[in-house]
Amino acid sequence: MTATPGAASTAAFLDLDPIAAARGTVALPGSKSISNRTLLLAALSTGDTRVQGLLDADDVDRMRDALATLGIRVDMAGADGDVIVHGTGGRFPVRPAKLLLGNAGTAFRPLTAVLAVAGGHYELSGVPRMHERPIGDLVAALRALGADIRYLGAEGYPPLAIGLRIAAEAAAVDRVSVRGDVSSQFLSALLMALPLETMRTGRTVTVEIVGELISKPYVSLTLNLMRRFGVAIAHADFRSFAVPAAARYASPGTIRVEGDASSASYFLAAGAIAGGPVRVTGVGRDSIQGDVTFADALARMGAKVDYGDDWIETAADRGLAGIEIDCVAFPDAAMTLAIVALFAKGPTTLTGIASWRVKETDRIAAMATELAKLGARVDAGADYLRVLPPARILPTTVDTYDDHRMAMCLSLAAFGGVRIRINDPDCVRKTFPAYFAALQSIAREERSP
Repeated sequence: MTATPGAASTAAFLDLDPIAAARGTVALPGSKSISNRTLLLAALSTGDTRVQGLLDADDVDRMRDALATLGIRVDMAGADGDVIVHGTGGRFPVRPAKLLLGNAGTAFRPLTAVLAVAGGHYELSGVPRMHERPIGDLVAALRALGADIRYLGAEGYPPLAIGLRIAAEAAAVDRVSVRGDVSSQFLSALLMALPLETMRTGRTVTVEIVGELISKPYVSLTLNLMRRFGVAIAHADFRSFAVPAAARYASPGTIRVEGDASSASYFLAAGAIAGGPVRVTGVGRDSIQGDVTFADALARMGAKVDYGDDWIETAADRGLAGIEIDCVAFPDAAMTLAIVALFAKGPTTLTGIASWRVKETDRIAAMATELAKLGARVDAGADYLRVLPPARILPTTVDTYDDHRMAMCLSLAAFGGVRIRINDPDCVRKTFPAYFAALQSIAREERSP
């Protein structure tokens, strides 16, 4: 793997030579969040769905493998990467199954909900880190609907065993609650599953949020995609959600997956840090992903930002300045701001990032550790990170914690004029296998005059 001119790689690490400037265009891979939601919704629909722009990466492979195990046909459709999902109207042909889902939260949480409501005998497991990521709030909500779910390890965490609905408790339930302050994926998973429940009972089900709902744009993304598959859900300021009795998933025929807005953040940051212009294509001003607001954060720090219908472009304008910003709406892309902070004047404080603790790794602790290696002074708390940039970035070896976003974020330190060694660079296969090649494509030896 080669990431920049002069870079060297083994399976264990990748050396990034100093990168003087960034300039060019990157076509983004498909969004992981949209890809996995779309595959599942297409499987639950009546009719066949052609999916364009599907992400080709490990997390989506886990969903595709799971659907195949459950008897859902997903066929390739030509040389352009399109797939055809043959929907089964909410019933899975294979009812006893064991699913191995890696560390793919966007597969594990929704499949848990859908299978628990649909009924059958299933075991869901993942890698050790997946078994450390909480799922108890989702399980509690599903049990309130009469689902039979058992923990096969620690209480509140995967792996899980799902059985047939408990007959005495499977009567129509018209109201259920779920916590919103740990992960928005719990709510998204529940909402995607509930049309199967309303189809069974013929009654509207209302979901009430306990506590503050984090990552609302991800919930909006879920609602947008459900609407494209024929299910419109009303909500009261994200405090309650009504899934109508008439809800039925139906194929839209063809649907295109947007480029990944979280992945866009690395290249947009490069343009702001290292001259630019850098343009990403596949997302633009009308994106349904909340992480596009990362570009607005760069503008607040002093970058020049332009938008089109299907692109965003950044460039260095004046020097970057540290800011304090609530990142609850774009937690994944917010990680990139922690690296941009190294190049800013003054401290940068990121708040509203408690969800980092339950991601692929404890991202608050991991980011604090790696930023310190790069020379920054870091103050970390339960839901915040404060970064005081160093006088100069230090050459070092950074660890990635089997976390794709740690690897991609930390690679940007090479714009600080130092060599950076990235341990376990192949972890980017989770969402962006070609990331380092894409980074190389915008690397330049000097800035534009």
